Amino acid sequence: MSSIDEILGVDQVEHHLAALDVAVEGLLGKPLTGLSDDQVVEVIQRLETSLRKAAAVGNRLVVEAVERSIPGNLACRSVNEFLIQTLRISGADAAARVKRARKTGVWHNISGENLEPTLPDTAAALATGAIGTDHVRAIAQIMRKIPHGTDTDHIEVAETILSDAARSTTPEDVTTIGLHLLAHLAADGNAPDERDRKRMRGLRIGKQGADLMTPISGLLDPETRALLEPVLAKLARPGMNNPDDPESPSGDVESPDLDRNALAKAAARDTRTAVQRNHDALTAGLRHLLSSGVLGSHRGLPVTAIITMSVQQIEEENGIVTTASGGILPISDALRMAEKAHPVLALFDHRGRPLHLGRARRLASAEQRLALIASSGGCTRPGCDAPASMTAVHHIREWRDGGPTDIGNLDLACDHCHALVTDSPGGWKTHTSPDDLVHAGRTAWTAPKHIDPGQKPRINHRHHLDELIAGALEHARARREAEVREQRGGACGATGGWHRQARVSGGGDNDSGGDRDGDVP
Repeated sequence: MSSIDEILGVDQVEHHLAALDVAVEGLLGKPLTGLSDDQVVEVIQRLETSLRKAAAVGNRLVVEAVERSIPGNLACRSVNEFLIQTLRISGADAAARVKRARKTGVWHNISGENLEPTLPDTAAALATGAIGTDHVRAIAQIMRKIPHGTDTDHIEVAETILSDAARSTTPEDVTTIGLHLLAHLAADGNAPDERDRKRMRGLRIGKQGADLMTPISGLLDPETRALLEPVLAKLARPGMNNPDDPESPSGDVESPDLDRNALAKAAARDTRTAVQRNHDALTAGLRHLLSSGVLGSHRGLPVTAIITMSVQQIEEENGIVTTASGGILPISDALRMAEKAHPVLALFDHRGRPLHLGRARRLASAEQRLALIASSGGCTRPGCDAPASMTAVHHIREWRDGGPTDIGNLDLACDHCHALVTDSPGGWKTHTSPDDLVHAGRTAWTAPKHIDPGQKPRINHRHHLDELIAGALEHARARREAEVREQRGGACGATGGWHRQARVSGGGDNDSGGDRDGDVP
């Protein structure tokens, strides 16, 4: 009898393992050529969900191995070595599995009672197959960077926001969201102050080497980055200012003399990396700066750093603000920059949406675009983090279908996402959220069926993390108060229907009709 037969419940474990073996063998022997395109998509998704659930089972087995001291009993120096020898996996893979189990596994105290996972929402999402191991790694890396001294509520809320985001986006996007989330948490007083930033700022231009190349390194302070980003957004677009392509358009992408067909062809053959395009853009920008007025405008606006801040931030002189290019600025730096900026007045209603600026033409005015930058912050498609400087003005109801160029029918979408809005089976749809929802007036996107079979409209909160944090904090505090009341024998049903694993970030607003994934950061 094998060792597994000696474990309590062995028959059930053996039954499930045998069924798993049969299922995998069956799939390996099944020809897939007969599947339709839709079926191929469905099989890929279902298989990925099963593999993610299997990773959660792996966490449980790591916990069992550690708590039973199995590695030591087998003369292994660590659980990592045990996994390497037993499974013939790499050291990096073994380390990743152990770290994942420590963060999302259910461990036990000396009395055998279950301990809540370090990342409970992440653990719940992994167990249901909603996220994968790379999502877990991205969340754990961000959580480790939360500043010391951050209160428990904010730590809990941060994990909730990240795990919810992971359910509908990629691990790379989770990292991007996390970095912005860290900036918001640090804005409460944990970030380096202005003296530290002044001390750390610097730009090192090294000596030219034998290849005539010059190394550059250093740190940009938030203000300098905010000034640089709109220039790069204008000049570093694929296909523009490519020194290796004699037919590449030069200058700026908004020039009225620009041949759009030539740009499209140049972009298609542009093999430069993003950092190479930035370099070439800097070259072009410095060249243009030698003569006045060459930079012109970008997407209908002057090339400048566009900053949005609230009246409350101005009064309190506290917190952080974002630029149209997606940069992050401490309020002190933003106020200093505002002293030198041309004032722009944006009027908003009580929902934070810009007031009506009607237009009888197809192209949005500069004033309308400024209002959209201030209110939306960037691309409005769920999961997209493109800043406002990389977006175009999108007609929610298409112009060709009679949609007016009024502010209520306009919002921002990056070029990639804008092209996704089509009438084809794989196209996205956009509409304005109705007045009876918390985020009324926001642009909701409906994904095609192969992405979301339920066709639930979703809101992008990526550029409104302050809303997510505030809403999630409110839920966390309400849940804690309800638990205290229940422990005291008060309202026993106060927490009914709302557990930690069922929390909804973003103030509990289900624009999609009640699904926790309805609002995507």
